[in-house]
Formats: sequence, structure tokens, C-alpha cells
Amino acid sequence: MSKIESDKLFVKDVFDKWYRIPEYQRPYVWGSDQVIELLDDIHKACKSNPDSEYFLGSMVLLKKKESTYEEYDLLDGQQRLTTLFIISAVVRDLAKTLTMNDDEKKVLAETAEQCIYQKKNLFKNIPERIRIIFDIRDKVRDYVAQYIMNNDGTIKFDELKQLVDKKGEDISIRNMSNAILITHDYFNNNPIISEFYQYLLTKVLMIYVAAEELQDAFHLFTVMNNRGIKLRNSDILKAENLKFVDETARLKYAKKWESTEEYFSEDFDNFLSHLRTILVKQKAGYNLLKEYEENIYAPKEFDRNTKKYIPKPALLTKGQSTFDFIDTYYKHYVELFEESHAIHGNYNLSNMITLMRTGFEADFWIAPLLKYYDKYKNNQLISFLKLLDKKFSSDWIIGLSPTDRIENINLVLKEIEISKDVNDLFSSSVFNINNDDLVRILTGNIYGRRYARYIMLKIDLLYHGDTTIFTPPATISIEHILPQTPDLSSQWIVDFDEESRAKWTNRLGNLILLSRRKNSSQGNLDYSVKKSKYFNKNVELFSNSVRIFKSYDSWTPNDLIQNHQDVLAKLFNSYEINLSKDDFMNLKN
Repeated sequence: MSKIESDKLFVKDVFDKWYRIPEYQRPYVWGSDQVIELLDDIHKACKSNPDSEYFLGSMVLLKKKESTYEEYDLLDGQQRLTTLFIISAVVRDLAKTLTMNDDEKKVLAETAEQCIYQKKNLFKNIPERIRIIFDIRDKVRDYVAQYIMNNDGTIKFDELKQLVDKKGEDISIRNMSNAILITHDYFNNNPIISEFYQYLLTKVLMIYVAAEELQDAFHLFTVMNNRGIKLRNSDILKAENLKFVDETARLKYAKKWESTEEYFSEDFDNFLSHLRTILVKQKAGYNLLKEYEENIYAPKEFDRNTKKYIPKPALLTKGQSTFDFIDTYYKHYVELFEESHAIHGNYNLSNMITLMRTGFEADFWIAPLLKYYDKYKNNQLISFLKLLDKKFSSDWIIGLSPTDRIENINLVLKEIEISKDVNDLFSSSVFNINNDDLVRILTGNIYGRRYARYIMLKIDLLYHGDTTIFTPPATISIEHILPQTPDLSSQWIVDFDEESRAKWTNRLGNLILLSRRKNSSQGNLDYSVKKSKYFNKNVELFSNSVRIFKSYDSWTPNDLIQNHQDVLAKLFNSYEINLSKDDFMNLKN
């Protein structure tokens, strides 16, 4: 290992050094909560004991050998350091507004400015040099020059607000703009700028650890994460793989990774977990990093004869192979979840995916969908997705444990891998479901069950069809037509006796979807009043709800039972469950 350099520094000394955020680093991702928390923590420490020292965090650095001055690549700590950088810019721009004499204002502004960049001095042969060079993107470098390096750059509030709200803008630019605005708001509400900044520079500490070799620096990066410093799994996985990429290609793969990470945002680790499942095909036993290290890059199996674990062939190798694998499945994901209508020319696939994403509580069905698409592309894709939906939903509805459900999905993944063609795959027993249990459950009371929302959405899609896009609203409520607690003077009491209400109120035939929750007094209205006065403005988003109120002028026991049979016939057909006419007549009992 190369020479390791380590020290603790006050913030004023931190900004005596020069840093570069390399192209393979993640963007600036801190939001309002993190910025406010940092400001609050420093402010509280300053107020409670201004003479005490406050530890802010650590940095992992790579010392640049070829530089004519002492410069470091920042591998860990960029979120905090960038935020301190932004705070200095805001302090500089607010200094002239403070109630202190002009000399003090000037000293404060110049002190903050020196934490941002070094001014050019021809007489001393000192060049202009910014403290942090943002190599993550050219746009970010230009943004920093305009809004952070320039005097009064942080008070261009209208421009900054537009950048925060601008769709498609670089994520670092959006978050930096937001951090500037948040910091201004904080100081406006807490007019303690001079005391705060003096404490920040002279009492707030950071620890840094630096190595001269990239591999050693990445090792430190990983070790410090294992000792409790919070880093995302995806950050370390990227760093670990970049070690194995030639320097000439490092920027290319770092940009690909960044693009994928920006698309998934906080769900990126979850996407990487789907890819882990595709490779390993078994329930995860460790955290994401350990899964990749021990079950993908260096898998082992237990030898019963030697009673030892022996190495198995790697499922994926570090470096370019990993980056290419992730990029391939990222493209698959976008094509399936964003571009399916454009690719297929109809809404069959996109509507089915919308149902599954909206209705299911778990998302481990995504891994086999991605694997199927990788192997068979569009060949009978909608048929596969319907089989997958049938298996995934029925296992959930009949009450299999999460472990059993995950194992069944892993069996589907294994079958995809070994199948010769789609017909071979579709005939596999891995898609078999328990018809008897499913019929028993769906014909009974389902209101209040965790799967009820999915079932109601599935019914709605079946009536909606695939000629138009299926877009259920964000807020969905399952409501009763025959109320749970009808008014004693209502027509419901005349039409339904107590026994029939107990039997039918919570069954599928009596339930509809609404786009918002209604209060009980409205829900207790008689059917004719509901139909004409209440529901007309609420059901247009749901095909099944519209069908019911167009088809039924009354809601008697016979009407409810007829609708129950119609809905179940539609539903069972989607599960390929064939019931005879007598079977359906028995559903009355």
C-alpha cells in the first residue's frame, strides 16, 4: 500500500487545500433536509458552547502526483464539502447586508471568498484557482463559475428557482440551486451569520485520509464505509469496479453509471438488487455489496465430501463487464417501463405493467420480466407478462409467505435461463397456481384485504381494455355500493335483510373504485340518489364503476349477485380458471 496521509483539520484549513471531484463521482444529491440539518447542527453547537469543537465528518482523498500544486481527488465527503462551499458563497454575498462596520463586512466577505477561490495576483505570480473543481460535468463547472464563484451569484433568486424547477436539468445543478436558496432562507430566519461563520471556520473539524494510489484510496473508501460512515451501496460498487477499468475508458463508464443513477435516483440500489436476483436466482442473504462480492464476483459452494467451501465460476467480473451488464439492463428497463407503447404500437404491455406497479406491494416480479426481455425480446412478451402476473398475484392472494413467493419467482428465473424457446418456457410447471384456493378466496369477502386494491384494479383493466392507456389516479378508494351501515330508514333495509347484507356487503360484486374517499353520510345514500347525484362526477376514471352505473337502474340482491357473477367470470378468465354454468350458479350460495 502507498503512503497514507491523515489529519484533522478545521474548516478554515480544509479550504487551504485544493480539490477535484472526478468524473466518476456521483452528483451532488443533498436535498433540503440534509442542508438544514447541517446548518442546524453547527448553529446549535455554536450557541450551546462557542468554545467547543464540533466534528462534522470525514473525507477520503486521492493525492494527485502530477499536479504542480497539492491537489486531491475527492472520493468521499463531497456532499458535505460542496455544502460548505455553498455556505461560504452565501455568506460572502450576505456580508454587505449585515449590521457591522464596513471594515468588518469587507473582512467577512473576503474570508468567505478565499474559501471559494484564490484571486489572481500578477505581482506574486499567483494564478486564479477555484478550491473545488467539479469534473462531474461541464455544465456543473460552468454553473459553479456563474452562481458560486461570482460575487452576488447566490442572490439571483429568480434564476436559481427556475433551475430548481427545470425538468431535465442536471441533478447537481438543481440540488446546488436549492441548497443556495435554503441557506439564504436559513440565515434570513437566523441572523447570526458572522458568529456562525466564525465558529464554522475555527471550531468545526473534519478528518481526512489520503492515499497516493487509486486502488489504495478506493480501499480506504470501502473500509471507512464498513466502519459506519454512510455511503450508498451503489457508490462503493461503482468505485470498486472503476478500479478495474483502464483510465482511458474510466470517464466513459462513469458517465454511463451516472446516467443510470440519475434515472433511478433513490431507487438505484433497488435496481441493482433486481440485477443481483437475475444473476444469483436465490433470496438475498446479505446486504447488496456483500451479495455482489460473495455471490456474484467470487461465489462458492459447500463440498459435502471435503466439508469446505470451494470456488465457483464468477457470474460477473469486476470492471467493464459489470458496467456493460448494468447498462444493458438499464436499457431493457427503459424500453419496458417507458417506451413499451412506442415499441409495440398498442397499450397491452404498458397497461399490464401499470397494473402490476400500481397494484402490487412487492416488486420482485421485475427481475424475471427483465430476464425474459433480455433473452426473448418482444417474442410473446405480453403472454409472458400475463403468466407472470397470474403466478405472482395468485401466490400473494392465497397467502403464501414472502419467502415462498420469492422462491417461486426464482424458479421462474431459472426456467427462463434453461428454456429452449418460449413454448418450452410457457409449458413449465413454475407457472402453476392453486385454482381451488384462489376461487375460494375471490368468491368470499375481500374488502379490507391487502390484495383487494390490486384485484379491483385488475377488474377495472379487464373492462377498460387496451385500446387506450390505463392511468389510475394516485389516490384510490374501494367503496361499497350497498353500504356497510345503511340508514335504518333507507331503501337498503327494505331490499336487503340482515343476513344478505352480512353475506354480500364485502364481496367483489358490491365493490367499486373511486378516485377519492367519500364520507359515510354520502356513502349511505340510496342507490338511485348515488347514481344520479353523487357518483356521476367520481366514476369516470374507472371503467368497471362506469359499467355498473350504466347497466343497473337498481341495486337489489339479484342485481348484486348478477354483477358478482359477471365480475368473477371476467376475473377467472384472466386466471385461466374455467368454471361451469352450475359452478357460477353455486356462487349465489
